[in-house]
Amino acid sequence: MKKFGTFGGVFTPTLLTILGVIMYLRLGWVVGNAGLLGAWLIILISFGITLCTALSMSSIVTNIKIGAGGAYAIISQSLGLEVGGSLGIPRYISQGLAVTMYIFGFREGWLSIFPDHNAFVIDLLVFVVLYAIAYKSADLAIKTQYLIMGIIFASLISIVFASYYGSMQISSEEAIRWGTFRGSPENNFGGADFWTVFAVFFPAATGIMAGANMSGELKDPRNSIPSGTLWAIGVTFVIYMFLAFWIGRSATESELISNYNIIIERAFWSPIVVAGILGATFSSALASIIGSSRILFAMGQHRVLPKGEWLAFQDSIGQPRNAMIVTGVMIFLTMLLRDLNAIAPLVTMFFLITYAMLNVVVIIEQKLGLISFRPQFKVNWIIPWVGLISSVLAMFIINPVISLVSWSLVFVVYSILSRNDLETPFEDVRSGLFSSFAEWAAKHTAGQNQKQERSWKPNLLVPVTNASTVYGSFTLIKDIAYPKGSAALMGVVSEAESEGLKKDLFPITEAFQKDNVFSSWAIMRTDNFSEGVNFGNQALNGAFFKPNIIFLNALEKKESLAQYPQIVEEAKRLELGVLLYVPHPLAILGQQQKIHIWIRSKAPHWSINDDIGNLDLSMLIAYKLKQNWNATVKLITVIDKEEDRPAALAFLQELIELSRLPMYQPMVKCGVFEKEVAKADHADLNIFGILEEFDLEEHKKLMRKAKSSCLFVLDSGSENVLA
Repeated sequence: MKKFGTFGGVFTPTLLTILGVIMYLRLGWVVGNAGLLGAWLIILISFGITLCTALSMSSIVTNIKIGAGGAYAIISQSLGLEVGGSLGIPRYISQGLAVTMYIFGFREGWLSIFPDHNAFVIDLLVFVVLYAIAYKSADLAIKTQYLIMGIIFASLISIVFASYYGSMQISSEEAIRWGTFRGSPENNFGGADFWTVFAVFFPAATGIMAGANMSGELKDPRNSIPSGTLWAIGVTFVIYMFLAFWIGRSATESELISNYNIIIERAFWSPIVVAGILGATFSSALASIIGSSRILFAMGQHRVLPKGEWLAFQDSIGQPRNAMIVTGVMIFLTMLLRDLNAIAPLVTMFFLITYAMLNVVVIIEQKLGLISFRPQFKVNWIIPWVGLISSVLAMFIINPVISLVSWSLVFVVYSILSRNDLETPFEDVRSGLFSSFAEWAAKHTAGQNQKQERSWKPNLLVPVTNASTVYGSFTLIKDIAYPKGSAALMGVVSEAESEGLKKDLFPITEAFQKDNVFSSWAIMRTDNFSEGVNFGNQALNGAFFKPNIIFLNALEKKESLAQYPQIVEEAKRLELGVLLYVPHPLAILGQQQKIHIWIRSKAPHWSINDDIGNLDLSMLIAYKLKQNWNATVKLITVIDKEEDRPAALAFLQELIELSRLPMYQPMVKCGVFEKEVAKADHADLNIFGILEEFDLEEHKKLMRKAKSSCLFVLDSGSENVLA
């Protein structure tokens, strides 16, 4: 596979794409409307936008090992395949449309010389020649571009000769400095404004990605893309500024705005300028067909599109043959439309969206300040901001409606790709972005003394000695944590058992993740279960993202169960919540439709204040389960005296109202607590407070009375159902 250097691979295609048909056929009109100073300002703004983006692109390219696909590869490796693909797919299609428009432009130039020729036959022949050159090899395409570059420079020399031999007849006093913006023949010279003229000229500057699209076939893309692109921008900028000056001194205002061929007529030798126009459209089409096929090939490599392996096929010389075939078919089909004026602005818009996202990548990288961002080509922080803002403004200046349509298409493609679970073969900047945001949040909340009651969510720590116990309570853990909580599995085993448990915990965490519950695992190597759990909690106590609930499971082995009292005591000291799950051996979680919360009698003080005792965690957990099970919830309290019923019922109703849980049903029973539990209607889960004197057998006895699985709860003090 032949690799290309800076001149052939980047500088030449970029320069030829910028020196396009607009330079020959619209620059005179721009000067005629805006005047020389206005035209220079338009050129400065246009090239300023592309220069900022080129500088940003250079910074990124010198920091990564870029693959095939140019801007698609850069954005994918930085922001992920979903973002890269959401830009790559529309950009690929728009580049295909651009090839067709360049073919149509070539046809118009040809018909100006041979008006009797058949338009469709010309389009077809140009397409066949273009496709044959591009399909043969990128090397042949670049050699063809050398020839075209020679023709274009010959046309520019013809203009230099014209100025030397007296074409600049208009004096500096007579030349229009600032135009009157009279409009164009198409609107009967009904007037224009500065930004309308800018919108006509700006596509001339949107060719800076032509060389970057060859990234996969460059010898040294890290150096070639920055130097080749920046040199091409610099050279073309000088050419445009000189041409604007020359034509402004070579024709009157009326000639400039009414005659699109004024540069041809004022040149020293007109035929070479016509050849330059044909060459410019042909070279732009050639660069676009090569670039678009490379984008498709890169997306195939990353399986962004269906049939990715087929699209990513390369022959013995490195040509993406299948991607070329698909691209050729697409271009031919768009040629059959015959008129692309309605969707032509989309091409420019997708270029500008790509520019904006390249600048976004640099802004993010600079803001994160990660050690991995060490570009050899450094840019000041203001450059990507200028590039981003100016790209977005240019879009809405040119066409606000098409701009919104373009962004909408990008977001639609992104939403589709984000559901496809794309496997990214490289690490992108998103991990650093999320980590930095988490660090920022931690730093800004660590100094606050509040309990974070409003932002509370269940982050469970699940001590484990045997993976089977987690499988037995998997559904309950998942439904308590889903969607915003987490489940951290802590294996507490001897060193001899650690490797086996490690292998078992990994698929469980994956299962939680698959159900959209963040999960992680760790192993504490110790023979003492309670010490392992308590030491783990002590170590995690200083972390920002720490568990706030210990999930204890009565399915654990006897040796571990015997040490639960020590764990509960340490949890109280560390202000951690505790959930003790005691499953019924037969009922398990039943139909997951009915939940009962049992509240100890508050007699004689039935009142609501900021501290409602050991009820907050119970009600919050019940609320989470109610949402995920679509269950009904009853709040039940047992009183000793019938005269307490009105006060108890009022307490429950007020608790439901203040906690904003209107679907909960209050119920007051009179009698002995354990007996009322035994007589109560069946529930799939009964929730009780953990007994003050922790005794696992007493908790199991209550489970047997309830004839269902039970969850025993201890508040940490950080929960507040009233918040």
